[in-house]
This record gives sequence, C-alpha cells and structure tokens, in this order.
Amino acid sequence: MLQINDLTVRVAGRVLIDNASVSLPPNARVGFLGRNGTGKSTLFKVIQGDLAADAGTIKLPARARMGGVAQEAPGGPDSLLDFVLAADKERARLLAEAETATDPHRIAEIQTRLVDIDAHSAPARAAAILAGLGFDTAAQARPCSDFSGGWRMRVALAAVLFTAPDLLLLDEPTNYLDLEGTLWLQDYLASYPHSVLLISHDRDLLDASVEHILHLDQGKLTLWRGSYTTFARSRAIEMAVREKAAKKQEDKRAHLQSFVDRFRAKATKARQAQSRLKMLEKMEAVATIVETDVPPFIIPEPARKASPPIINLEGVSVGYTEGLPILRRLSLRIDDDDRIGLLGANGNGKSTFLKLISGRLAAMSGRIVRGDKLKIAYFAQHQLDELRPAESVYQHLRRLMPDDPEARVRAACARSGFSGERSDTKVSSLSGGEKARLLFALAVFEGPHLLILDEPTNHLDIDSRAALVEALNGYSGAVMIVSHDRYLLEATVDRLWLVRDGTVQPFDGDLDDYRKIVLAGSGPGPTSAKPEKQAEPKSAVASRSETKALAKKVAEIEQTMERLRGDIDKIDRILAQPGYFEAHPDSAAQAAKTRAAREKQLAEAEEAWLEASGELEAASLPA
Repeated sequence: MLQINDLTVRVAGRVLIDNASVSLPPNARVGFLGRNGTGKSTLFKVIQGDLAADAGTIKLPARARMGGVAQEAPGGPDSLLDFVLAADKERARLLAEAETATDPHRIAEIQTRLVDIDAHSAPARAAAILAGLGFDTAAQARPCSDFSGGWRMRVALAAVLFTAPDLLLLDEPTNYLDLEGTLWLQDYLASYPHSVLLISHDRDLLDASVEHILHLDQGKLTLWRGSYTTFARSRAIEMAVREKAAKKQEDKRAHLQSFVDRFRAKATKARQAQSRLKMLEKMEAVATIVETDVPPFIIPEPARKASPPIINLEGVSVGYTEGLPILRRLSLRIDDDDRIGLLGANGNGKSTFLKLISGRLAAMSGRIVRGDKLKIAYFAQHQLDELRPAESVYQHLRRLMPDDPEARVRAACARSGFSGERSDTKVSSLSGGEKARLLFALAVFEGPHLLILDEPTNHLDIDSRAALVEALNGYSGAVMIVSHDRYLLEATVDRLWLVRDGTVQPFDGDLDDYRKIVLAGSGPGPTSAKPEKQAEPKSAVASRSETKALAKKVAEIEQTMERLRGDIDKIDRILAQPGYFEAHPDSAAQAAKTRAAREKQLAEAEEAWLEASGELEAASLPA
C-alpha cells in the first residue's frame, strides 16, 4: 500500500529519518512506534505532502485516498452530524447536484453513484461513529461551536473515520479521548477494512487494533509483524542476540590485535601478522541496538504519614451552579494507601469530583473531613498552559527553592529528568512529553499524601509510561487516576469507582467487565458490578451437543497452549545454556526467531481460548 524508498528528512539541521526504506502491505493495520522526538509526526507530514523530504520517495497506489485528523478543531454553526457528513465530499457534491440536475441520464448516473457509495446509510453511519466517540443524539444536533477544543477534536476524528480513506493516518488519537472512547476506537480499528498507520503509545490500543509494528529508531524504519506485545518480546530477544554476537566479535578482534601487536616486528611472523591485520580491516562491526535510558519519575514521600481516612465524604453534593449539583449525596472515604481508578464517560463529572477531592471546588452541601496537614498533588494536562514558556526548567524549580544554593536546584532538575544543559532549556522548546514531565515534578515537589492524576500519560512514549508506572508502584501514598490508558490503570490501581448518574460508587468488576459494558452500548447503574451474563447473546436453551462441542474445542485449544508453552520453555532452556550464544550464534538466532513465532501462536491461542471459554460458559448457564 505505502512504499517509502531511501527517505531522508532533516528538520532544523537535524537528521530525523536517514535513508530509510519500508513497504507496508495492502490493507494492513500498522502501529507506528518510536521515542518522543524521533520524527514520527514529521514522517506523517511528509506522507501527507505538508513537508518536503530531503531525499527519497513515497509512493501510494493511484487514486488511493489518504485521510488524517485535521490539526484545527472544527467550529462554526454546523451541527456535529452535518459536519461529519460534509467530510464525504463526493456524497455532498452529488446530493447538491441531484437537487438541480434536469438531464435524465445525468440524474440516473447520480443516483447510481449514490447507491454505489452507500450514501443513503451515511447519516446512520456518521451517527454511530459520533455515538462511539461520546456524542449522544442530542449532542449530535448541536453546533460545533458549543463544544470545547477537546470535544471538537473528537468531531474531527469522527469526520476522518466516516470518510474511510484507503490510508488512515492517526497521530495519538487517544490524547483527546476518554477510556470509553478509547475502548470503542480499539474495536473500530480492529475491523477497519483499509490501511491504518497509527502513532500511539497506548499498549492496549496497539495490541487490540494492529497487526504490524513500524519502528523508527536512529533514523531507520523497521517493520515487525504482530502486535505490540509480540514486537516488544521479539526486539528484546534480538537485542540479546546482537549483544552476544557483538561481544564475541570484540573478543575475536582483541585476540587478532594482540597477535599483530606481538609479532608484527618479527620477521618469521610478519606475514601472519599482516594477514591478521587484513582480517581486522575487513571485519564488519555487528550492529547493536542502542537503547537510550529513560529518566525515572521521582515522587517524594511525604514527610509525615497521614492517619486514615485521609478524606471522608458524608452526604456531599457538588457543582458549579447553586441548586444544580452535578454529583449528589456522595458518601465515600479515601485511605492513605488507596489506589483508585475513576471510570465514567466524559461529562459525567469525573473532573468535578477530582476538583472536589483536591480542594479546588467547594461542596454545596454535606461534610468533608480531611486529614490534618494533608498534602494533595494534582496533575492535569490542561495545566500545561500554566507553565511559563519564556522561563527555563531551572527557573521553574528555582521558584520552589528560593533559598537553596544553585547546586541543589540543579540536582532537583536532574531528578526531574533535566540534567546538565537541559535544565536551562526554555519551556517553549520542550516537547509535549518533556512539558508533562516538568509539570509532574512541580506537582509532586512537596511530597504529597494523595496524588491525583488526570490523563497523566498524554504526550508520554511507551518507555516513559513504564517509568511512570514504576514510580507510582514505588510510591507509598494514595493515588487517584483518570486515564484512557488501560495498561496504566491495570498496573497501578486496585479499586475502581464509577462516576455516573450524578453519583460516585464502587465498581465491583474489572476493566474487562467495563469494556463489555461500553461496547454493548449500555451503561451500568452506579452500584452495578459485573455485566449481566444474559447480555451475552445465547439461545434460551443450549443444546447438549452444542455444549459438548464447545467443551471439546476448549480442551483442544488448551492442549495447543500447553504444547506451545512446552516449546517456549525448551527454547528458553537451550538459550540459557552458558556459552551457547558464543558457540552457536546462527542456531541461537534461529531459536530466537522460533521462540517469537511460538509466542505469537500462543497469544493467538489464548485469545481463542478466552472466546471459546466465554461461549461455553454462556451455553452452560440456565435459561
């Protein structure tokens, strides 16, 4: 579908893409990975024709339609539905022409083409996409100008999805989606019929939606088959193999050099020394994979431990207009070691609840009891606007350390991920991920008892997200998180609260349960636990033969999984043998490839097992 040949791209004198070539298969869904600042968005601009390459070519099939989310959020008086429908320019043009056409032959051509492009179902398709992204029927009829910038970007995303281009380019689409929208997008992209190139650092989105990974590293593009998990495992194995091969070559090089150094002056050994010198010159270096270390996130521990509960709510109502509370009669407690993830679609009051807990919004009624000298850190992406663009990282931290010597302030900058000259970089020159890192450091500076995070992973690459997870898991205080990043939630929280229908209540299910509810298009009540089993389609009475067949299928898949695990364990034992890589580099490389293939097969078998087990469970339930 997309061919990139010998592409070189420079920005401000820096080479981002260096003589890179890659060919994407037709109708492939591809995740595009790379560290922040490596040039992913730049490559998108080159593909779309917004930026000229220094060398090389990019080829697409003739008449292939390419689409990406517009940089500017839509506004104006048009309704959301009309804006999305207008994105299909051919349909809009034909409908307009149909109103004025008088030639019978032309009218017939127009109507035939409208049928071919399924124009009459367009309103329903557009409405379904908007609904999946969080807009109900009433919202779809409102003008674009009624919505904030983040919601308008959702409309822009809906518009490009509606047009269904042959090559869909998406650059971090989940940055302006909530968890519900992200889950819907996962499902939508997984069945997208054309090519997708998706920049994302969301592991779950990549695992659920793509079948290839395009990796940009050190200016080169490499295409990997499989999901993100498969890519990560295969790359780790490749790194290990290359490191072993490089060490072996270095040992050989040292041995040859030692011989040359000892005997090149001896007449009897001169010819042999010269021969080994030529061997050294012809020896090509084994290319190793260089991984740049990611600075850790540091969360200072509070100077004094807080006594539980640190916050207690008794019959609390909160809102912005007197007499019109958004959340009502909240009775909840937060303890000093709680790890809480907030669920609920945007507009249900999650941000309002966070402001209430953080003390930024007062209660309308009820009673809030807070721990003595309780310190709360609040991090939200909209706070990026509060940073001072003309000031450096050092100057921002200096404001919090006015009486400390420069060395201590520099040390604080280094702990925040800005060592050396980076501490003098102005905020205006920082990337989105670096701004988020600075904002995080400022928020947690005093050592909070409770850390509130509102979409903390926006602008962070995968390795930085992993560093954040590690920091949160090493932090002893309480944490409350709102995030569309399922990996972050599953790795850091142990309780889920659902914000819905004007209240906040514990959700007794897990994220898999919540995903089923979201994709089913129905919302649970505030206190509902897991989705009801009857929501799964099944016959009123499952036949015994059907149940038996499903049980046999599950057993067969389990046998396959056991065999694959055995193969992987066997390969691991071989690769773990001391000196195996040095003695058998070719065999080790082949074994690593075989292991990656078995890992992929195992992941596919596990998915099949989960599906078959669910069907068996549903069929076994009484009618």
